[in-house]
Amino acid sequence: MRPCGKDEKPFAARVRARLEAAAAGAALLLAGVYGAFVRTATGQRWENAVLAGRREDETLAAARAANGMLDHITLSSLGAAVAALALIGLVRRRFALTVVAVGTVGVSLLLAEVLKRYVLRRPDLVDAPERLLGNSFPSGHTTIAMSVLFGLTLVVPYRLRGVAVGVCALWTTFVGAYTVAAGWHRPSDTIGADLLVLTVACALTGLLARSGRVRPVADHARPLRALFLIAPLCGVALAGLGLGALLLVDSMFRLPPGDPAVPRLAYAGGHVLAAGASAAATLVLLALLHRVDLDRPRGPGAT
Repeated sequence: MRPCGKDEKPFAARVRARLEAAAAGAALLLAGVYGAFVRTATGQRWENAVLAGRREDETLAAARAANGMLDHITLSSLGAAVAALALIGLVRRRFALTVVAVGTVGVSLLLAEVLKRYVLRRPDLVDAPERLLGNSFPSGHTTIAMSVLFGLTLVVPYRLRGVAVGVCALWTTFVGAYTVAAGWHRPSDTIGADLLVLTVACALTGLLARSGRVRPVADHARPLRALFLIAPLCGVALAGLGLGALLLVDSMFRLPPGDPAVPRLAYAGGHVLAAGASAAATLVLLALLHRVDLDRPRGPGAT
């Protein structure tokens, strides 16, 4: 670990600047996703086709499996996860960090509900049937899963960050895809939730950096972490975003609207896009916190 010295303040300032820039960028992307998929007729038609493609699945095996996975995300499991985050932080006597980790969950969920219910309306631009008119942007289930993962990323010791994220990340990043498979959400709902949680986590962690509660670490190469954590996340992110974008273009622009292949392609594209976006958001947070230890109190006896 590098000794703290006179360059510590510039380090904290650099960390704060990049976290605040990331928060602003994620918020802008969130607005862009909402504008493109919810406030345009083209976006609404594509997401309606995603839901139609899901309903055309002959076996609905994916939907049944997704429902089984999502049934584990309840108020009880959320409460247990938040209690675990708080316990980790309090046992470590990192009270400000505990507030940030738990706050990432609480603020993300509060904003998701406020945005969904009162701010980000879903106008009917394509004369859709009534069952498709309900607003669901951003996804609450994806917000829960991603915010708990991000809270865990923040509150555990730096040396255990890779292990903690590795245990939870791949399941968490597929929650968005599960909600699409189950027909509970549109792809943009899950992508919006990823960006919302990333915005909140970066903004709150930026406050830690602003108060000087960060320090640099000289992290040595960790090939196992790269192999079992970074490589799978990169694979899901690149494959999901790349293949999803290709299928989106095919189903939205290249095929005539009445082509029976459109719903199938849209559903496949929405499914992989949801997984890819969650993996990408996780990688962004890990990259922002690379060689950044959040374990340092401001001074003797500080919290």
